[in-house]
Amino acid sequence: MFDGLKDKLSGFRKDVEESADVEEEPAEGDETTPDESAPDETTASDGVDAGGDAGAAATETEAGADATEEPAESDAGDDEPSTFQRAKAFATGRIIIEEEDLEEPLWNLEMALLESDVEMSVAEQILDTVREKMLGESRKQVETTGELVESALHDALLDVIAVGQFDFEERIAAADKPVTIVFTGVNGVGKTTSIAKLSEWLADRGYTSVLANGDTYRAGANEQIAEHADRLDRELISHDQGGDPAAVIYDGVEYAQANDVDVVLGDTAGRLHTSDDLMAQLEKIDRVVDPDMTLFVDEAVAGQDAVNRAKEFNDAAEIDGAILTKADADSSGGAAISVAYVTGKPILFLGTGQGYDDLTLFDPEELVASLLDEE
Repeated sequence: MFDGLKDKLSGFRKDVEESADVEEEPAEGDETTPDESAPDETTASDGVDAGGDAGAAATETEAGADATEEPAESDAGDDEPSTFQRAKAFATGRIIIEEEDLEEPLWNLEMALLESDVEMSVAEQILDTVREKMLGESRKQVETTGELVESALHDALLDVIAVGQFDFEERIAAADKPVTIVFTGVNGVGKTTSIAKLSEWLADRGYTSVLANGDTYRAGANEQIAEHADRLDRELISHDQGGDPAAVIYDGVEYAQANDVDVVLGDTAGRLHTSDDLMAQLEKIDRVVDPDMTLFVDEAVAGQDAVNRAKEFNDAAEIDGAILTKADADSSGGAAISVAYVTGKPILFLGTGQGYDDLTLFDPEELVASLLDEE
């Protein structure tokens, strides 16, 4: 899952290491230390080749003085050592990351994030955090450059992924029953299947649930959700096609109250934010039912489209969190990285397969650790 993004983040770490050039081995032609060379200089001055030209010796002395003043040109030839190398050479056991060490790697990282469908403002925030945490930092040499980069990336990714995160199960446990959850999103992204999966997830934790089909206009919607209800042995509340969606979900709440059911899971018609009629329906549901949570559902593989839709839905009718389906098929990871930051509302679940058990509670720390291959 998200292997493409994982490879790109690994590439950034390698870019910084190569740019900083933290190799411990001495440069070619400079394999002896000053202490090792001192006896050789003494031997030469003590009379080896005593008949040599005194003027030549003086010339050699002057050349040595020049080399002391300009070690970069003398030692490295045409290759100017980086600021990082100079800092490492003189900082006695510490290293310093400078702007020039990060300029190209950060540019490559930005391009990699955008290619992975990470939203522009999210990519910029990640870059700003990495830059802030690394530039001018002085760290002990026992902490490698790779570890330094990994730490900065960990913090930068977590900052954007964990926005608004809350404990979903704890909120269910603490809320007055029944808890009413309404699902929104466009057609064909797995919204109804996600409702069935969440019903099973709740059952595994001891909570009962009833399904309510507020998708009253789409042909076949009742049959689709009824099939899930039958397979899971759940009660389904539905009206005839063309009925009032708010009335259906309200009936679901009344059924739950009368039968001590813990959670009402209400489906709604797949809608676009540009559909005034459908958005008016959602507003009526909010007004009549007053749900405890509204969850936005979209496909992780939709990438930037999913991010844009999440923002638009949240702007039109405020959501409390998101479920991303088909996360197991997504190599880019752009939606998973971006949705929470763009909307200010967390990703709560990832759909990871076709089975009813293939719904994973979203954990930002686990995702970041996976992206960075942390133990």
